[in-house]
Amino acid sequence: MAPPSPPAPRWQNLRDLLAFIRPHRRKLLLGFLFGFGTTVTSLVTPMATKWVIDGLGNNSALGMAVAVLAVLLVLGAVFAVFQWILLGTMAEQVVYEARTKMVRQLFRAKVGELTRRPSGELVASVTSDTTLLRQAASTSVVDLINGVIALIGGLVLMATLDWVLLLITAGVIAVVAVAIAVLSPRMSHAQQRAQDAIGRLGGSLDGALRAIRTVKSSRAENRESGRILAEAGESRDEAVRAVRIEATTITVANAGMRFAIMVVLALGALRVGSGELTVSALVAFLLYAFQISEPVTAVTTTVSQLQSGFAAAARIRQVTSLPAEMPDDAPTVADPVSTGVGGGHVLAFRNVTARYAPGADPVLTDVSLDIARTGHTAIVGPSGAGKTTMFSLMLKFLHPDGGDLLLDGVPFSQLSIEDVRKRIVYVEQDAPLLPGTMRENLRYTHPDADEDALWAALRTVRMDERVRAMPDGLDSKVSGTAVSGGERQRIALARALVTDPEILLLDEATAQLDGLTESAVQEAISRIAAKGAVVTIAHRLSTVIDADQIVLMDKGRCRARGTHAELFDADELYRELVLALRIQTITPSTVTDDTVDLADEQQPEIAR
Repeated sequence: MAPPSPPAPRWQNLRDLLAFIRPHRRKLLLGFLFGFGTTVTSLVTPMATKWVIDGLGNNSALGMAVAVLAVLLVLGAVFAVFQWILLGTMAEQVVYEARTKMVRQLFRAKVGELTRRPSGELVASVTSDTTLLRQAASTSVVDLINGVIALIGGLVLMATLDWVLLLITAGVIAVVAVAIAVLSPRMSHAQQRAQDAIGRLGGSLDGALRAIRTVKSSRAENRESGRILAEAGESRDEAVRAVRIEATTITVANAGMRFAIMVVLALGALRVGSGELTVSALVAFLLYAFQISEPVTAVTTTVSQLQSGFAAAARIRQVTSLPAEMPDDAPTVADPVSTGVGGGHVLAFRNVTARYAPGADPVLTDVSLDIARTGHTAIVGPSGAGKTTMFSLMLKFLHPDGGDLLLDGVPFSQLSIEDVRKRIVYVEQDAPLLPGTMRENLRYTHPDADEDALWAALRTVRMDERVRAMPDGLDSKVSGTAVSGGERQRIALARALVTDPEILLLDEATAQLDGLTESAVQEAISRIAAKGAVVTIAHRLSTVIDADQIVLMDKGRCRARGTHAELFDADELYRELVLALRIQTITPSTVTDDTVDLADEQQPEIAR
């Protein structure tokens, strides 16, 4: 679970929000002009009302004043609708651009950076945080523009009517401004903590739903729901704190403006009685007082919405700032296979040391290994020995801290990510299915594969009859089909076997297969190994026995390598791994087809 976000400096949050709005500054300026027109029409209305009162004895003047009021009403409505459409459209574009930037960055980010964060939290940032950003970029901007213009314009026009009453009104507004300045930082922190809690809630819920079978079989529904709802409760508590602060600020604003109107009415009546102010001027001043009370409240509310927008923009910035994989600007080596660069080895480790964070303990130390251009290499060893890290290095998910990896004799540092990954097909342990149809899943690695190749791959993993029985065959949606763990693994394998890959990496990819299917897959692996390189993190005994080379990893080092028979005779750890799986009857001198079949029935595992 990612730690809560530390509160960012207020000006940094403002810069984050403005960074999303800045590309649309011309639309924002046009929206400002429409808002200015709307506000001007409303500001002129009290003066027109004064004109009506002053012209009560003159019918022609009265008719003209009424006509002006009608024109102002129509113009204000036209300006308002154009402003809302323009700024609302702009806000949706801001959200789309933010989501585009986040999604692209998520898929460009380093694998390690993504795996350290719950996927549900990242999804929450793309969805809920951008929604808050929309509110800040549309409603808040509209209200702020209109409110500030109305407030300033109202005060200027009030000054033309009576300075004494203006000072009273301005004093109340100053008190409200101080309250906003004092309470705003607290509101901002509460909003950010609430959004962080929502992100953690999304991460917890996503993880629990992924493991729903384990949750239910462990009778842990109440525990999991309690843990997730605790995050929801924390978000609620922080949001309630923000609401209380917002309510306090708005109450101060409303009460202050009401108090100002009461004082203006009382003092204005005295000034009218003394002849220092006309009745029409007092009426116009009161209309302005009522009119500016709305923008004062709107500005106060806008500050609250902007705090949410600041918090959302800060969390979005965290996603868009995730470290990306190395840029693909390294030179491409033209057709290295045909040139025979690298001799008989397609991949090589040369004294490779790797760690997942600067200063952390190494997960691989001084590993040297050659992987033949053709043949099957199995990597085995205890849990935490560094097997998956080797795959991460081969795929450039992780970069070595020392030493070199070579592809056809060319250092990885001279090859782009595209150069490396277009040569490798990878089947991960969890064998995930991608949203879409069965056809789209099978073509995911090879988009140009024809239908014959898809069915051939499905036959190899004994999945063709199952797919034919689906309602729409290859066009069936995998999300709407009940797919077991073993079937999911077979589909992932079929995806890799659509074409004969040059380098095939299998991370315990046969763990959930039945004996018959595994036998068929092993035949396919043998066929691919005759033309290319197959590297597996070994899971079943048959995988180990059939491998041309077995690499035994221990504590991040390459402890030994050889065939099954050689390692069983020469290495105590390997022998312990084998015997611990209750296959002690299988020794170099007694390995037969019968014993292999017996071991398969027991489904032993080489510890990962």
